[in-house]
Formats: sequence, structure tokens, C-alpha cells
Amino acid sequence: MTPEMILTMTVLAFVVFLFISEWVRVDVVGVMMMVLLPLIGLVSPKEAFVGLSSNAVCSIIAVIIIGAGLDKTGAMNKVAKPIIKLAGTSESRIIILISSTVGIISSMMQNIGAAALFLPAAQRISKRVGVPTSRILMPMGFCAIIGGTLTLVGASPTILLNDLMVLGGEKLEPFGLFTQTPIGVCLLLSALLYFVFFGKFILPAGSGDSDKGATDVLMEEYEGLDHLFEIHIPENSAMSGTLSSLGIRPKFLVSVIGINPAGKKEINRVPLSEDRINHGDVIAVTGREMNVRKMAEEFGWEIKGALDVFAEDLARTNAGMAETVISPRSELIGKTLKELDFKNIFGLNPLVLFKGNKKIYSGLTEVQLSMGDTLLLQGPWDRFHTLKNQPQPRALTFASPLEGEILRPHKAKLAVMWLAVSLLQIIVFKVQLSVALMSGALGMIITGVLSVDEAYRSVDWMTVFLLAGLIPLGIAFEKTGTAAFIAEGVLGLIGNPTPIVLLAVVGIMASFFTLVISNVGATVLLVPLCMNMAVMAGADPRMAALVVGLSASNTFVLPTHQVNALIMRPGGYRTVDYAKAGMVMTPLFLLVELTVIYFFYGIQ
Repeated sequence: MTPEMILTMTVLAFVVFLFISEWVRVDVVGVMMMVLLPLIGLVSPKEAFVGLSSNAVCSIIAVIIIGAGLDKTGAMNKVAKPIIKLAGTSESRIIILISSTVGIISSMMQNIGAAALFLPAAQRISKRVGVPTSRILMPMGFCAIIGGTLTLVGASPTILLNDLMVLGGEKLEPFGLFTQTPIGVCLLLSALLYFVFFGKFILPAGSGDSDKGATDVLMEEYEGLDHLFEIHIPENSAMSGTLSSLGIRPKFLVSVIGINPAGKKEINRVPLSEDRINHGDVIAVTGREMNVRKMAEEFGWEIKGALDVFAEDLARTNAGMAETVISPRSELIGKTLKELDFKNIFGLNPLVLFKGNKKIYSGLTEVQLSMGDTLLLQGPWDRFHTLKNQPQPRALTFASPLEGEILRPHKAKLAVMWLAVSLLQIIVFKVQLSVALMSGALGMIITGVLSVDEAYRSVDWMTVFLLAGLIPLGIAFEKTGTAAFIAEGVLGLIGNPTPIVLLAVVGIMASFFTLVISNVGATVLLVPLCMNMAVMAGADPRMAALVVGLSASNTFVLPTHQVNALIMRPGGYRTVDYAKAGMVMTPLFLLVELTVIYFFYGIQ
């Protein structure tokens, strides 16, 4: 064992210690490697920074930007709508539809993005059909992680492979976009079957602790608001007429925030006092539950069990509430909301006026506004963002955080087109991965799907610098002969295994490493080592690298993966819940992976 090998192993131990202890952030660890490795002479200065311009890093940046473009245009929301319609009330069907969709989407965008996109929809579906949130989110999260194995660009570890497959200074034949797809499809199917047949035994039945958004917090602060309710006006009801004639707000302190006329698809999101409520209509209201129920009983109206017609319009991602304050130079000062025609101009529903120490729920449109008065408003997030982005002096200043954002649905076709252009270049014209993906990202920026600033903000720079810093560590492993030395040691312990047994050992090593360090770190460190092991055992080094890349997604026992961390609180999960589900999912992942390799790829 040479001094360079000892030094390389010491650096590796140091990196593993930093990952486990979280003494510094993982991206700082990456930067430390770019500085430390050339200083101690393990790599050249040029090799230390080659990761920043690598095909892998550029591909990851481009994939994130493309995913952000699809999200910004609302293209992904269109995927969610038919799922909600098809899911019905069957728990198994809900799991299959949501989890498989998220898994497929994860094959072309960051799995954390796909999971985050469907999280609100999954929570809404669980509440609507009465299925505990915890029984939906974990299958969705696991399938989001596994979805990254469907294509070469689905997860950071597999994006890395072509850059890392270097033996003796020579690059091996690169993998294609769909080389691993048969394995990924079988892994996704096995996960779905696992949760459908055994989910009731391994998934907790808790409802979860959904993170509270700004709207939930505001409704708790204003005692006159409990919840959002959807009400149907039956044909035999004696009460119909205009909002003012019914006296809903003055009599019951209930605010009507939406009207869906009978037999029509359009929804009136900002009802005015002269708007009518007719038989067969469906309305959305907010107020104290006891007041809403009293109103429904007196008028002969039917309160629905959950939001249905208004489920999409009033979803947390699309609409909500915000607290605003009358600015010092606001044009609202000295006028009433009625005089200003506030609803028509701003497209928002005033719910409560906080004047001095008094909260006004009824007749607030007749009260003269003063500087410092607080208005609680409800409406679509894009209207709030438009109001917030107005030039100074603004009429209203926001006192609570805003959720949602201004989407660009008119750009959705362009976003999908640029994704298709990128894939076409990769599949048909064999353009290098980074070039093809970056051209799609650039196309989105040029055509206005995203601004360049939005593109910069969408990139997870922590991942970028972590990856860029660990690539030179992988180079040091190969260059100093450390990878070959460790490979010889492992081979000495396992003897002369058959290729499939060797790949099983490789898969177990990668699955273990990805639990204690990042999947990117595990891939960068293990690919050179395992390729050397394969060469010594007479196996295919490319297949060993592929098993490392795929097994780096086999991270289910602990909530260390970004997706598992994302769903932990909304699902009400504990670490033991991941251990319970992951103790079976982890060996199942390896078994399916190796079985497909054995039969489909002919590795015996």
C-alpha cells in the first residue's frame, strides 16, 4: 500500500465522517475536495475543477431547468387531473395511479421535483376519499426514487455513469438513454405490487401532520373562519336569490367565495352582492362551522363532505388567503371597498377587516378605510402575486407570506416541445446528453417559458457543487491505484465469484454506502472500485458500474434521501416506519435488479 493510497483512504474516511456527522453542508464538502486534493498532490489543479464542466454536472443543471419550466407552465398539473378522476375511492387504485405517474415523471426530471409536485394532490385525494395520508405518501415517495432508474437521466447517479466509466485512462462505451429501462420498469412494478399487497401491513394508518401553509395559519388566527365548505343548492330548496337579498354575510358571518352555476363549467371566483344563487348551483363558502351548518339547515342547503367542484380552484397550490395592510400612500385611504369596486378591480374576496382592535366580518365593504387597516383577502395566488408586484406606491402591503406563483399556462406547449426536442436529439441523433438537455433548457429561456433569473434560482447548486467536488475524489481513487487495491482486497475475501455473484456484492456495497453518504457520493466513490473488481473477476466492468448507479437509488431504510425527508412530516412518519417498509423494499430491489440482469442482459 503506497503513501498515496493511504492518503486517498484518509481523505475518503474524512469525507464519510463529514457526511455522517453533518459538521458542514454537503456542498461545502465538495468545495473542500476541489481545494484539498490538488494541495496534497493527489490530483492536478486542472483535474480538481474538471467536475464543474463535466457532462454529468451540465446534464443535471439542464434537467433541473427543464423540470422547472414544466412546473412553471402548469404542464404537470394537467397530468394530475385525470388521476384524481380515475382514482375513485379505492386505496389500491389511488396508490397505483399516483405512484406510477410520479415514478414515470421521475424518469425525466428530478425525483424530488416530481414528489413535491404531487404532494398537495395526494394529500387532497386522501382527505376527499378518507384514506389516511400515510398510506399514500410513502408508496409515492418510494416510486419517485425508483422512477429515477427508468432512464439514464432520471437520477444523478446514473447521469454520472458515462463520465465515471474510465479504465486505464480509456473511456468505456457509454450507456444509452434507455439501456437500463427494463430494470427500472421491473423495479417500479415490484414496488407497486409490494405496496398494493402488503401496504396494509407495513404502512402506518395515521393521518399525518401536513405542514401548515399561510392560509391554515390565518384561519386559526381569525376565529370567525374554520374551514372551506362546498354547498349544493337542491332543487327543492326554498331559498335562492342574490347574495344581498339572502343576507348570508350579515346574518351568518359566512363569506361566499365561489359560485358554480348549475349545468355550467365556469366558476365565479369573486361573487358580487348582486350575483344570484339559483337551484342546482354549487357554492364555496368560508366561516365558522357552526354558522355554516346553521345557514345550510335554515336554507335547506346540502353541505358536501369535501371539496369536489372547487377542489382544483381552492387547492392550496392555486388559491388561498393573505393578510394585507393599507399602505401610507394607498389610493384606498378614505374610501370604502364598495366605492372602489374592489372585487372587480383586484379579483379578490375581502373576508375580514381588522380596524383598530376590532375585527369586522359583516358590512366591511361599507367601512371607510384608513392607513394601517388590515384586510384578510382570499383568491387565486396569481392575483396576489400581481398585486404584490405592482410598482410603488402599492395600494396594499403584504403582512403574511404568499404561496403559489404566477404560472404561464400559455407557455405549456413550448415547455413540452423543448423537452421533446431534447429527447429527440438524445434518442434519434445521438447528441451528447449535456448538449441535448442544455439546448432544451436554453430553448425554454429564449422562448420565455422561464426567465434566466428563474432558471438560475431553480438549480440546486448544493447538488452541483457536491457532485463537482466528488468527481476529482473519484479521479484520485483511480489515479493512485486505491480503487484497484480495495478491489483486490474485496476479491480476496469473496474468492472467485461468478459475475452475477460479484454484481450482487456490488449492489449490496452501493446500497449500504448510499444510506450513510449521498447517492452521488456513493456512485463517484464506488464506480472505479467496482469496475476494477469486475475486471479482476472476468466480469463486464460496464455492468458493474450500472449496478452501482442503480443501487445508489436503493435508499429506503432511513429518511436520508431528499424525497423521504420531504414526505416524512406530511405523512406523519417516524424513522421506524421507513425501517419497517425499507427492510423488505431494499432486498426486494436488489433481487429484482439482479434477476433482470441475469435473464435480460445474460449475466450469469
